[in-house]
Amino acid sequence: MIDFFITPFSDYIFLRRALMACIALALGCGPVGVLLVLRRMSLMGDALAHAILPGAALGYLVAGLSLPAMGLGGFLAGFLVALLAGAISRFTILNEDASFAGFYLISLAFGVLIVSTHGSQVDLMHLLFGTILAVDSVSLIIVTSITTVTLFVLALIYRPLLIECFDPGFLRVIGGWGSLYHFLFLILVALNLVATFQALGTLMALGMMMLPAVSSRLWARHVWSLFLLSSIFAVISGYFGLLLSYHLEWPSGPSIILIAGLIYGISLIMAPFGALKQQQGMA
Repeated sequence: MIDFFITPFSDYIFLRRALMACIALALGCGPVGVLLVLRRMSLMGDALAHAILPGAALGYLVAGLSLPAMGLGGFLAGFLVALLAGAISRFTILNEDASFAGFYLISLAFGVLIVSTHGSQVDLMHLLFGTILAVDSVSLIIVTSITTVTLFVLALIYRPLLIECFDPGFLRVIGGWGSLYHFLFLILVALNLVATFQALGTLMALGMMMLPAVSSRLWARHVWSLFLLSSIFAVISGYFGLLLSYHLEWPSGPSIILIAGLIYGISLIMAPFGALKQQQGMA
């Protein structure tokens, strides 16, 4: 039993680093994912996750498979897309989600084109699906720094951000800067997607945010408990996903997301607010 659950992490430093990265990502992505769910911005988050691809691809062309370079490029691309989508929704009849959808498709195509024409098939797979087992000390410092900044900023804007989630009209009436808090939140989403993309790639980066968040929504109702459960589910997904990857020789990123999906499936059946429990209550 110990050999199965503990020995891989005690014997291999790359697995320990991967686990530490998963824990750091869980602490930052958990609360951010819950807020995406509460604000009904899940698909917007998906669009932003794909929007970072061209920036990461440009960072790859400049410095190779360097997380600092690709992370900076990805963040700048995500920041630019968020800025442009917000401006278009403000000055045209398009909603913000429609603007994000347009930029997401353009960004994804542009990023794949850059890597396909200037890199190899392996490089493209790395950007799309990630490789958490390749996390080094520098990457780990970047990921933990992003998590620290995320938790600090969320603590500062927690109350107005929640008010904007549930009653944005009230925030406007009392003179609150709802647009500022919304923009700060989008920056936090982009930062955490950049951190997650090293582990899971641009195609699955949002999975670490959304699956634990929607699972926690089926177990709890208070926001603080949603934050806590979402982070716990993300840590569990990372730990057992790495174990699955090690013992079965599966890709690490998809293994982590599959465990998160399994937790979601169990939550749908067993959770107090899951589909099965709701039907029993109606009966």
